[in-house]
Amino acid sequence: MINLKNHITIITGGSRGIGAATALLFARAGSDIVLNYVANDEKAAATAQCIRAYGRKVILHKGNVGDSKTASALIDLALTSFGKIDIVVNNAGIWTYGEIGGLHEDVWDETIDSNLKSVFNICNSVVPHFKNARNGAIINIASTAGQRGEAFHAHYAASKGGILAFTKSIASELAPFNIRVNAVAPGWVDTEMNEEVFADEDFRANVVQSIPLKRIATAEDIAGSVLFLASDLARHITGATINVNGGSVLA
Repeated sequence: MINLKNHITIITGGSRGIGAATALLFARAGSDIVLNYVANDEKAAATAQCIRAYGRKVILHKGNVGDSKTASALIDLALTSFGKIDIVVNNAGIWTYGEIGGLHEDVWDETIDSNLKSVFNICNSVVPHFKNARNGAIINIASTAGQRGEAFHAHYAASKGGILAFTKSIASELAPFNIRVNAVAPGWVDTEMNEEVFADEDFRANVVQSIPLKRIATAEDIAGSVLFLASDLARHITGATINVNGGSVLA
């Protein structure tokens, strides 16, 4: 039912985890992909190979879109390569420990730049194109941490809370141009980002017990909601946040 044939999608943070799962699902739905990543060449190449196996075109872009010039270059690459952009998935981000009172300013700045400023940079660069086309879909990956806070990760929670407010703000602003802006807020997800904490079996078991559906989400669980928001099935949805957390946060 969801058909993204002839669509061009930009996905940031796309070499692994939620970004890679989203790229593969979009490719299966027919979209060509511009895949941004920061460091992992091997995993980015592997994801690109899988996209091509679905018969879709893919272009890799390496760089930190927390930098405005890098974000602008990504948009320019997509437009030069494909002539248009239809969908943007802002997924790039990091999650690090930070106890308030001892949280270094550099760690705060790195998280805000990677998680929040990257979303601003990409949107700021792509919106003029979307306005000219009078069409576009933006999906921002937030987190339950941005809704309820997260002890020892205040910098991460602040960045994700900022994404939620930013999403609602520009959704209203851009609606007259037929540009939809939504967010997906995952809870715990079984990805490489969480490998270290999930290595503690007791911790993992406690997480599972805290989730009403009694399972930790996969990256594919999150990607499905992103695909829905990008599709025509969600054509009357903007400014919304879809919670994908097994019922652990009901906001």
